[in-house]
Amino acid sequence: MFSENQVKALSYNLDDSRVKTIDKAGMSFKYLETHDCISVANTIFNYMWDYTITRLEEVARETNQNGNHVITFSAIVKVKIYDAQRNFIEREDTGVGTGTARTVGDAIDNASKSAVSDSLKRSLRSLGGQFGNDLYSKTPSQSQQQTYQQPAQLQQPQQQQYSQPPNNQQPTNQQVQNNAPLDYSSLYNLGLTIMEQGQNLVVIGDDIFSKKDSIKACGFRWSGENKMWYKPLEQQQAA
Repeated sequence: MFSENQVKALSYNLDDSRVKTIDKAGMSFKYLETHDCISVANTIFNYMWDYTITRLEEVARETNQNGNHVITFSAIVKVKIYDAQRNFIEREDTGVGTGTARTVGDAIDNASKSAVSDSLKRSLRSLGGQFGNDLYSKTPSQSQQQTYQQPAQLQQPQQQQYSQPPNNQQPTNQQVQNNAPLDYSSLYNLGLTIMEQGQNLVVIGDDIFSKKDSIKACGFRWSGENKMWYKPLEQQQAA
């Protein structure tokens, strides 16, 4: 089914530079971003793969203490990978995503996308370490010492580093852990990260402005001068 080069690429150890870390309720979790998994799949399988959503349904709905809608979706995604003769193999798994927003529509949009992304990554992870399977093991695979690198034209651009937060405070680059409220789980589910910089919390991540409704719903404000979403620490502590 797979070519020799594909088997070789799948057997490489996961490149640590692809691994992201988030903190939830004082615990640290490692994960791969959805766009990264798709990009690697495009490279290894030469774009000869696709996926279908076989189930997507709402499983929970409530309103939090801030009056925001909190909606959870469950999804099942099936992945098909083809060879040159159009033979294929299938992988399928389930995922869950939560969306928090001022409006029901935005919460549904965020939750459904998050559930599909989670399910897609779980389906791909059955193909091995290149799709994050080793992140679920306490002992990383040692079958190959070489790591797989994407061709330069397919690598994602480096995330911009913020040089200065609002109020001209110098960043500490300290990840927010125990003082992050549970409401921020909706931002984590969107692939965003909450950072403590000086006297503010800031939100960083990919496609951050397209997720502005969820960010605003968690009390963050946009700083046009510094081009970032922020919340003063004293506001966080009072919440």
